[in-house]
Amino acid sequence: MARLVVLTEGLTGRTYELKVDRTTVGRVEDNAFQIAEASVSSHHCEILLRGDQVIVKDLDSTNGTYINGQKVSESPLKSGQILRLGQVELRLETGDGKEPAKKQDRTLVVPAGVKLNDLESGSKTDAIATNPNFKKKSNKVGTIVITISIILGAIILVFLAIAFLQTQSK
Repeated sequence: MARLVVLTEGLTGRTYELKVDRTTVGRVEDNAFQIAEASVSSHHCEILLRGDQVIVKDLDSTNGTYINGQKVSESPLKSGQILRLGQVELRLETGDGKEPAKKQDRTLVVPAGVKLNDLESGSKTDAIATNPNFKKKSNKVGTIVITISIILGAIILVFLAIAFLQTQSK
């Protein structure tokens, strides 16, 4: 049986089984499938079952109806395709095995940070100091700027001293 699965964060996991020939979708309560989200129009679209086809028909919605990023007024929706109503994304699942495989969780386990005891014993800080990924930054630019500033300051002082001596000798 066909169903719409909401993908948008905050509404994730909501589903609606498409059991009847005509299902209205929108923000207000009189829709068969209510999606209470500001970007969804009051009466946003209709989902029509015609044989084994699922047809999406936009009902002159404010923010549009899109299938896989393409704006539609009336179009078939195939299993696994993404239907976007305003800012809400849904996926059609038919149970025929054509849905895209679920994305694998790519969560990485990050080791614990530095603990106070490690700082006192020096065990973690030694590991950081010897790790080639943690290099001390070079401060060549800062050294050059300071050197040039000192030289320019010395030149200015020399010119001021010469100008002072010339005014004193007159």
